[in-house]
Amino acid sequence: MTQGQNIDGVLLQWGDRLFYPGNRIVHTRPQPKLSALAARQRAAALRERIEATVVRRAPQVMVKVTGGGRGMKAIAAHFRYISKNGRLDIEDDRGDTSRGKAVLQGLADDWRYGGTFINDIGDRREAYNIMLSMPRGTDPLAVQRAAREFAMVELADHKYVMVLHDHQANPHVHISVRAESRHGKRLNPRKADLHRWRETFAEKLRDQGIEAEATRQATRGRDRNYDTLWRLKARQDGRLRATRPGSKASAAAQATRAQAVEAWMHVGRALATSGDPADRILAGAIAAFIKEMPISQAAAPQRVAPERASTPKPIDIGPQR
Repeated sequence: MTQGQNIDGVLLQWGDRLFYPGNRIVHTRPQPKLSALAARQRAAALRERIEATVVRRAPQVMVKVTGGGRGMKAIAAHFRYISKNGRLDIEDDRGDTSRGKAVLQGLADDWRYGGTFINDIGDRREAYNIMLSMPRGTDPLAVQRAAREFAMVELADHKYVMVLHDHQANPHVHISVRAESRHGKRLNPRKADLHRWRETFAEKLRDQGIEAEATRQATRGRDRNYDTLWRLKARQDGRLRATRPGSKASAAAQATRAQAVEAWMHVGRALATSGDPADRILAGAIAAFIKEMPISQAAAPQRVAPERASTPKPIDIGPQR
């Protein structure tokens, strides 16, 4: 195996842990080898994501489930909220755009009868409210187009509506999606789904020419605890009785951060031994990136130096074709 193949193997093994943690499924039987071409292409993609994270510091997308209605009364109220009571354009899953109070009533009737009947008040969640957001300065129309493409991929077969909000600091799109699909399957987003949604939204933004990433907090050396929507509203109303720590301090969170640092160090060591000057420059950027991490998360940055650590066993790469 050549040095280049060995470095690519380390990137595939440890880069996946940084950027695609959901793909790391342990099996007892041997996994199929990647062809040399496929391995080089994947390693190149990982180098791009590494550079975007540690060099360019690409803006991070935000995808949040902000709530959801348990009955038609709550769903219709959310329609009014995101459309500013019909004053903003509201787009449905067919791509039709309209505005006005009468339109909102028509949408509510369509959702109520378009599938299992939705009562005004119910016991189960009949819709999910999703917000897709980018930092200040991002082109709002690009965010809207990316959100439209995101919904076509991730919310296919569901009724949904979306509204662009570009009047606030950061452009964002509100999406309300009916939980039950046209085939009777119910949406039930979990943590892995939210991570995939972030990846999809970032990909669609890049397709629009907007630099965007969907990297986990631990990978970026962050440990912030974000308040949920009900906490934000409770604080605004003066009803919040208990506050949360500003950073994630649980044993599981600390372990995740430590694993991310370990992966960064393996990647940095491999790139530092490369014959390609661009790889060595990237290794230096990784060392600086680790140095910026909180002391509780990052080990001494000099450990990135190749001579101070053993080389991990790379994953198998198929023979050159």
